[in-house]
Amino acid sequence: MSAADIHRTIDAVWRIESPRLIAGLARIVRDVGTAEELAQDALVAALEQWPTIGVPRNPGAWLMTTAKHRAIDQLRRHALHRRKEDELTRDIEDQLTQTVGDPDAMLDDPIGDDLLSLVFTACHPVLATEARVALTLRLLGGLSTPEIARAFLVPEPTVAQRIVRAKRTLREANVPFEVPRGDELSVRLASVLEVVYLIFNEGYAATAGEDWMRPVLCEEALRLGRVLAGLAPREPEVHGLVALMEIQASRTAARSGPNGEPILLGEQNRARWDQLLIRRGLDSLQRAEVLGGAEGPYALQAAIAACHARAHFAEETDWARIAALYDTLALRMPSPVVSLNRAVAHAQAFGPAAGLALVDALVDEPRLRHYHLLPSVRGELLGRLGRHAEAREEFQRAAALTQNVRERELMQQRAAASAIASGQM
Repeated sequence: MSAADIHRTIDAVWRIESPRLIAGLARIVRDVGTAEELAQDALVAALEQWPTIGVPRNPGAWLMTTAKHRAIDQLRRHALHRRKEDELTRDIEDQLTQTVGDPDAMLDDPIGDDLLSLVFTACHPVLATEARVALTLRLLGGLSTPEIARAFLVPEPTVAQRIVRAKRTLREANVPFEVPRGDELSVRLASVLEVVYLIFNEGYAATAGEDWMRPVLCEEALRLGRVLAGLAPREPEVHGLVALMEIQASRTAARSGPNGEPILLGEQNRARWDQLLIRRGLDSLQRAEVLGGAEGPYALQAAIAACHARAHFAEETDWARIAALYDTLALRMPSPVVSLNRAVAHAQAFGPAAGLALVDALVDEPRLRHYHLLPSVRGELLGRLGRHAEAREEFQRAAALTQNVRERELMQQRAAASAIASGQM
């Protein structure tokens, strides 16, 4: 394996393993900032050693073991209280001994999910909402600062400052690394749901890189959502979120072609949709509705996804109902992105002119200035109205804005098709 191949492997392993690695370390050192630093140290060690020794058979376990040894070294160097240092060092060494031959065992806390503890710790009320979401995306989702910035449509320095301040605040407040209980659980649940869904979205439609999707992130978000549903079975929005993710995840196999190229919803082979995930999603949606949460933001989005799931062919989609659901969602959860999606639904239900009028009202929205889907949607609607030269310009702008290679190629293809339709080629 070449050095370049090894570095690509390390990057892939880090994307997959870093959340579990940081979560396992946070339980040991009881500080998410220190846990991330130890995980980064292990990553540096991998970058230094793997080109020489090769990629380990179990790279995640190698990273965890290396990070734990770094934790021991750090405690020996910096612990202020010798007795506490000895207790923590013996605890880590005992766990290392106990997990020989079973490296994943270290990742299980008494509740059974270090990752869930990490989510709730990062979402502690001592932090501002924006900081909770940004920190959890960084630690749990393994997302970079630029990726988080694009998810929030805010500048990168803003996100970087939120993350640094959040870790410092958690350390100074001595926030416990645990899943909250009782009344505290419900208070912190909304922020956690937001974070889990943002992680899912990054896996469902990657903001950057060469891959259209990152299925591992989708799977992790789904797992966390299902665990949350078990922890809070009477919370309708938990079931609404699970329903939404299950139904969206059902399309994974149909969302890309043999070479990884994107396939948009209307062009997908619906026979490839996972019917088990759809049934599970519809069941979760029904639970949310029975619990009185039919108009919760996640339940509304799940109901929209269910309209697509119930249509065996794209032509059978009930766009009028989807438009009505988006009308309600725009009232319950107003945002520029929801408004853009509402415009798409209205275009499908009532014609492209109706949709374009709604899109044009968003053109000067500051939070959508660098959002590639705004010109993409506008290009689609202009093309449907026969304004192909304008559509070409919009698709070119969308291609320039997206950081995802696959999506950029798709936008360039659509720009070329618009140029042919307008007679410019």
